[in-house]
Amino acid sequence: MKIRKPDLFQIITYPAVIIVFAIFISMLITFLIKSLPAFDMYGFNLYAKNVWIAAENPDNEKYGILAAIWGSIYTSIIAVGVALPLSIGYSIFVVDYAPKKVKNVLIILSDVMAGLPTIIYGVWAVFFLVPALKDNIMTPLYDTFSFIPLFSEPSISGFSIMSAGILLSIMVAPFASAIIRESYQMIPFKYKEAAFSLGLTRYETTKLLFGYIKPAVYSGMILAFGRAIGETVAVSLVVGNAFNLTANMLAPGYTISSLIANQFGNAFIYGHMTSVLYASGLFLFVIGLGVNLLGIYKLRRWRKNVEI
Repeated sequence: MKIRKPDLFQIITYPAVIIVFAIFISMLITFLIKSLPAFDMYGFNLYAKNVWIAAENPDNEKYGILAAIWGSIYTSIIAVGVALPLSIGYSIFVVDYAPKKVKNVLIILSDVMAGLPTIIYGVWAVFFLVPALKDNIMTPLYDTFSFIPLFSEPSISGFSIMSAGILLSIMVAPFASAIIRESYQMIPFKYKEAAFSLGLTRYETTKLLFGYIKPAVYSGMILAFGRAIGETVAVSLVVGNAFNLTANMLAPGYTISSLIANQFGNAFIYGHMTSVLYASGLFLFVIGLGVNLLGIYKLRRWRKNVEI
């Protein structure tokens, strides 16, 4: 059996791969080393308790980031729940119903939104989205459904878990719709022809074809969740930044990313806070890595089975 020798271009690209891998490993090692004092002081109770007491005397410091972990997961679940129908509807319209000229404009618009700096979303949300949600959604929800734990307390300022979740859904919807749209376009045209030849309506055909790309839809949502859970600047502006461990979506909350962004600047003043924030980042690093690897795995596995 003849072994193919690597060509010159392949050899030249090896250093790029090594550099990227080395950066990834160095990030992981840095977080691990910087987190060790926090684990030595608090153990894994750091992830199981909700307490944040910063004191000049290091012996009086007490930290637990359970509320931030809960806030990260909660806001991301809200984001995915809202973004899923938006992404699917947008993808179907762009591929099947939009005229060609409009289709190109919509695709460009979606790609531009996916690449906008997050601070743009955050500032827009502070001055427009949050007041709109408070007046038109949060207040009516509390007035009507306050007996439900999800809406049991009124939102005084509008800066809340719900605001963060809906903002995240707007941010990740273009990202998820791009994955769903590309997967939908990859379906062989003969499948659509076969469906129409059997007398299926346009709605029935779309429903059938979407069943074919269901794994790609799942992977798109998983990757969107991975992006949402690590969002920082925009979320920190609207989530309220309070250590609330609650199911009430109208209450302010915290996320790991916003906790790090808000506390890292003065963490050096305290004995253990810097290490605690690195441990928080390590948790987010591991969760984000796992979620993204799962989404990529499902997407690649589906694409291998698609007939081109």
